[in-house]
Amino acid sequence: MALNYIFVAFFGIAFLIALFQLLLTGNTQAFQAIVDGMLAMSKTAVMDIALPLTGIMTFFLGILNVGEKAGIIGSLARLIGPFFNKLFPEVPRDHPANGQMIMNFSANMLGLDNAATPFGLKAMQSLQELNPSKDTASNAQIMFLVLHTSGLCIIPLTIIAQRAILGATNPSDIFIPCVVGTYITTVVSMILTALWQKINLWNRTFLTGVGGATTAIALFLWFLGGRPKEQIEMISVVAGNALILSIVAGFLLWGLYKKINVFDVFIEGAKGGFSTAVTIIPYLVGLLVAISAFRACGAMDYFVDAMRFIIAQTGLNTEFTDALPVALMRPLSGSGSRALMIEAMTTHGPDSFIGRLACIFQGSADTTFYIVALYFGSVGIKNTRYAIVAGLLADSIGVITAIFLAYMFFH
Repeated sequence: MALNYIFVAFFGIAFLIALFQLLLTGNTQAFQAIVDGMLAMSKTAVMDIALPLTGIMTFFLGILNVGEKAGIIGSLARLIGPFFNKLFPEVPRDHPANGQMIMNFSANMLGLDNAATPFGLKAMQSLQELNPSKDTASNAQIMFLVLHTSGLCIIPLTIIAQRAILGATNPSDIFIPCVVGTYITTVVSMILTALWQKINLWNRTFLTGVGGATTAIALFLWFLGGRPKEQIEMISVVAGNALILSIVAGFLLWGLYKKINVFDVFIEGAKGGFSTAVTIIPYLVGLLVAISAFRACGAMDYFVDAMRFIIAQTGLNTEFTDALPVALMRPLSGSGSRALMIEAMTTHGPDSFIGRLACIFQGSADTTFYIVALYFGSVGIKNTRYAIVAGLLADSIGVITAIFLAYMFFH
């Protein structure tokens, strides 16, 4: 139901704002801008997102099927089962979804978006097999989505690279704030969603798991701390590519060792790539076109101006509001928020408070509505329950955390 109201609201708001502009100022350009944006986004959703994703999904779903038949996914699921069993009590300890989710999260942490998506889609399909109500999101699926929208990534390479392109004195100076921001967002969102689902996390297994992850990230940050951008980039590229190649080669070699027909099993799994892409196209087109209409009508600018006015009345420092468009766009569109981040750095300077805050906003959360459309659309979920609210709550935590970190590090 949430998607239903959001879908209608975005188009309704766009029409009303364009109509008011026409009646009050005689401006006829708003309608044209909205329609042009809708047509362009319809093409983008299919040609630039869904179709390129088809090939990637086809390959990696084939590889995942080999790993599943060879027993690797099951072994990984049993390894992390005790921790995930506390976080996803509906999922059996040895279920393949556990291994698929951990592979998805690992790829996301290294910034391997294209490789992470097939793992995530496969995990969502496995969770759907356990879902008793096929058109309604289960608690496990909502928890999985919220962990996605928290945007956990320990190497914000694209942000650092963009800062370097725009001439930042030290492009990687936002590295620690971005990682700390996304990690806090993830942990807090996880705990809040667990409370929502009445999951008891006060146990040794969960505390040890979170403590271990915190220690590992702290050690990784210490290892990378103070290193130049070029070295961080090299480490990221080598680690990311090595991880992907290791997964592919390891799954295939282990499949041969287990005496399975590797190529036939690969083809069997790969067949699901195209059908999955076809399934998600209507969801992507509908939601992304609605977001485009909302942006083109100027609603985002009006909202930011209103926020600035309200905050000013409280007497608080309103300097951060110039970077708010990035935070507000982030749940709606990854490319849109990236463009606004670049605009903020271009306008205010990459080394300005606003320029750096915009980067931390970009690195502290993820695209909630896109993730909902992609992952829930792939399994036909229509009733998202509180998933969008929980995802936006994760985004809000990321925004607040980013503002706090920006003032702490750069103001």
